[in-house]
Amino acid sequence: MTSAATPQKRPVIVGVDRGPGQDELVRFAAREAVLRGCPLHIAHVIELPLPGGSSSDHEEGGSAAEAGARLVEQYERLAREESPSLPVAGELPMGHAAATLTERSADATLIVLGHRGSGGSPRLPLGSVSRQVATHAECPVVVTRPSHGAEPPDDLVVAGVDLDEASLQALDMAYLEAGLRGARLDVMHCAVHIATSSTGAITTMAPDFPVPRRGPQEFFEAEISKRRERYPDVEVDLRIGHPPPGRLLTEASRNASLLVVGSHRRTGLRRLLLGSVSGEVLHTALCPVAVVPVQDDV
Repeated sequence: MTSAATPQKRPVIVGVDRGPGQDELVRFAAREAVLRGCPLHIAHVIELPLPGGSSSDHEEGGSAAEAGARLVEQYERLAREESPSLPVAGELPMGHAAATLTERSADATLIVLGHRGSGGSPRLPLGSVSRQVATHAECPVVVTRPSHGAEPPDDLVVAGVDLDEASLQALDMAYLEAGLRGARLDVMHCAVHIATSSTGAITTMAPDFPVPRRGPQEFFEAEISKRRERYPDVEVDLRIGHPPPGRLLTEASRNASLLVVGSHRRTGLRRLLLGSVSGEVLHTALCPVAVVPVQDDV
C-alpha cells in the first residue's frame, strides 16, 4: 500500500550575481525559507549570446555557464552552512535576468533580490533587474540592500498601507511576516489628500475599489480586528501620519527588519511603472522591502 506524496511547497528563489553583498543576500533568503518551511533555490541567470553571434560569443557563453555553476555551488554551500536542515537547490537558467526571474515567480513563494544586480553601494540607484522583477512578478518580491555590519533587527515589521486592495494584501503578508518572526507590526497610513501631492499620485487606489464611508482610522481598525483571530500573538500599532508617504515609510524602516508595501500588477502601458510610493521606498528604505503584487486589470 502506498500513500500519496505530500506536495512540496513552492520555493523561495534568491537571484545571485557576482559582487559585494551576495553572502548577506543568500543568508537572508535562507532565513526566509526556513521561516516559511520552504525549500531554497539559488538562481544565477546566464545571459544568452545574441542570435547569429560569433563562435567566440558561444565560447564566452560556455565560460559564463561554468563560472555561473561554480557561483551557484558556492552559495548552495553557504545556505547549507546557515541552515543545515534547509533543502537547497541551484538553478542556472539562460535568458534575460529580469524576464527569467519574473517567469520563475509564477512557481515561487517569494523572490529575493539584492538592491543592485551586482551588489554595490546602497546609495546607488535601484538595479534594473530588481526594479523590473518587483514590478512584474506574480509572487511577493523582497529587495534587500547591503547593511552596515550590524545585525538586522527582528522585532519590528512595518506595513505601508492605503485604502486599496493592494494594501490589504500587503497587510496580510505583513501579519504573516510578523507572526513568523515573533515581531511587532506597525501599520502605517499617510493621510494626505491626493491633491496635496507634488506628483498628484500618492495613492495606489484602483478605480473600482470601493472608497470606505468611514475614515482611515476606523477602516484600518476594522481590518486589524479581522486579522486578530488568525494572528493572536502579533502586537499591532496603527500609525496615521501626515508627511509624504515615502518619507514616512523610509524613516520607519530605520529600525525595522522588513517593510511591506503593495503594488498593482497592471497590463498595457500602465504595467511599465511601479506604484509611486512602492517605487520610492525601494530606492530609499533602510531595511529589506517586500513588494506584494495585486492584479489590477486584465
